[in-house]
Amino acid sequence: MKKSLSIYLAFTLLIALGSFFWGKAYGEKSQQEILRSKVVSWEEAGSNTGDWGEMRYFFEGDSFGAEKVLAAFAVIKPHQSLHPAHRHEEEEFLVLTEGSGMWHLNGKEFPAKKGDVLYVEPWAMHGLVNNSGEPLTFFVARWKSKGVASPPEPAGPHGQ
Repeated sequence: MKKSLSIYLAFTLLIALGSFFWGKAYGEKSQQEILRSKVVSWEEAGSNTGDWGEMRYFFEGDSFGAEKVLAAFAVIKPHQSLHPAHRHEEEEFLVLTEGSGMWHLNGKEFPAKKGDVLYVEPWAMHGLVNNSGEPLTFFVARWKSKGVASPPEPAGPHGQ
């Protein structure tokens, strides 16, 4: 009986380890690597600062349904921007919570004011500049959906 139990436990451990390494080899995420439900306070959030202001990172990683998830707040100093207009494979919402500035979206500029929400599809050129004398605060939620294609090729000399 004791030998049967030992064989059973060894077999169970072998299956568990095999499943773990099989998942790692084929890109599956363990439960520890996936974002879990919780509250993160302002003080607990990771912080990145620069001449432009501060970014607080509340959640980063993969969720149950998306990759490269980000939830963060940025406080941008007057007459600054986090970075120039850019594009990326992730979808994104930006919610302007305080202040005002200028949105950039696909080559066009729009006034940005408290309460505005910008949605950005994959590869759309976008940005936000604080062109006022007061701090600008925004919330960003960004994620990569499965199956997002590579960036579109630039149009030829005749728009083809």
